[in-house]
Amino acid sequence: MAASGQRRSKLALPVNSPSEVPASPSSLLLLRAEHLGRTVKDKIKNKDRVLVEDATFDVGAGETLAIVGPSGSGKSSLLRLLNRLDEPTSGTVYLEGRDYRELRPQDLRSKLGIVMQRPYLFPGTVEGNLRFGPAQRDQPLSREDAERLLADVGLQGYGERNVTHLSGGEAQRVSLARTMANSPLLLLLDEPTSALDEASKIEVEMTLLKVVRERALACILVTHDTSQALRLAQRALMLAAGKVVCVGVASEVLHA
Repeated sequence: MAASGQRRSKLALPVNSPSEVPASPSSLLLLRAEHLGRTVKDKIKNKDRVLVEDATFDVGAGETLAIVGPSGSGKSSLLRLLNRLDEPTSGTVYLEGRDYRELRPQDLRSKLGIVMQRPYLFPGTVEGNLRFGPAQRDQPLSREDAERLLADVGLQGYGERNVTHLSGGEAQRVSLARTMANSPLLLLLDEPTSALDEASKIEVEMTLLKVVRERALACILVTHDTSQALRLAQRALMLAAGKVVCVGVASEVLHA
C-alpha cells in the first residue's frame, strides 16, 4: 500500500492496482477502501449486476474527497458501502487501520456520518432530531450542546422549532447538525445540495466548509456538480460503470 506521506504524481493516475493509487496528502490515513465491490442479482434479467467493482482508495484526516462520474456510474452505491448501509460482496474498508467488519454497524455509522440528498428529519422539534443519535448510545445531548451544534450550522435559536416549518436549506443544515451530534470521524455526503435552489445550495456549501474546517473533519462528497467538487474537495475520484477510472488532485481529475 502506498505510504500516506508519499508525494503524489502531478497527474491523476488511472487505477489498475493499489500501488498506483495516489496516497492521501494527510500524514494521518483515516480510511482505506481495498478492492471494494458489490454485485447483486438482477431478478428480471436473471444475471449478476455489478454496482461497484474493485474500488481502492484512501482518505486522510481533514481531507475532502469528491466522488464524481455520470449518472448510474455507482457513486451513491460506493458511498453506501463505506458505512455498510449496503454490504460489500468483495473487499473491505479499514477505518483508522481497523477492518470495519469488526465494528457493530451502529458504531460504524456514528463514526462515518451520512448526510443524504434529501433531509429525512424525524417528526417533532429540531432539538429532538439532534438528540436522537446520542440517545441511541445512552449519551444524552444537553441543551447547551444542541445550541452549539445549531450555531455551527447557522441556526441559532432553532431548537424548539418544528421541522415542518423549515425551508429546504434549513432542513439540510439540521440534518448536518444531527449527523455532527454523533461526533463522526468522517462525513459521507450524498449529493447534499442537489435538491436545493441556488441560494440554499450556497448556504449549505458555506456551512459545510465552515464545519469541516473548524472541526478538521474528513469528508467524502458524492456530487454530479464538478464546480462544487472543485470548491469543496482537494482530491477527486472518477467512477464509470462502477469502476474507479482515476483518482488524484481535484483540478486535474475534473479538467482531464
